[in-house]
Amino acid sequence: MTIDSRQVAAGILEAVPFARTLGIEFVEVAPEAEGGVRVTVRLPDAPATHNHVGGPHAGAMFTLGETASGAVVLAAFGTLLDRATPLAVRADIAYRKLAMGPVRATARLCRPVAEVVAELESGSRPEFPVQVAIATEEGKQTGEMTVVWTLRPN
Repeated sequence: MTIDSRQVAAGILEAVPFARTLGIEFVEVAPEAEGGVRVTVRLPDAPATHNHVGGPHAGAMFTLGETASGAVVLAAFGTLLDRATPLAVRADIAYRKLAMGPVRATARLCRPVAEVVAELESGSRPEFPVQVAIATEEGKQTGEMTVVWTLRPN
């Protein structure tokens, strides 16, 4: 699988204005085994996104994780956008430790791309989870998230 990381980043930031509003930055978009994709995005430390204790607000961290998961979906299934619309179905987030300063979210597709595409081509509406690890710039994990996506046939 060939991934154009600049196209993925630009596509997400164009389609999701709120990600631009928060200043989310793309760090990495990379292929993994079995046609998988890994995306890392970064939320800079900014007073406008802080909570009452001076760290990133829970809503900003949720958006960071959801943006990373959406970028994984775009990178993995972007060639199918003429036949299917990706939609988040549900999300679960756990805030494990207080985050301070900039944070990163790294998302990974949890099912092989070919398996999801086969379901879509068989006429069903596939669902697939994307796992997200949220951590400080130093790598201390502060949260984790799972976003379940679907490809709705057009």
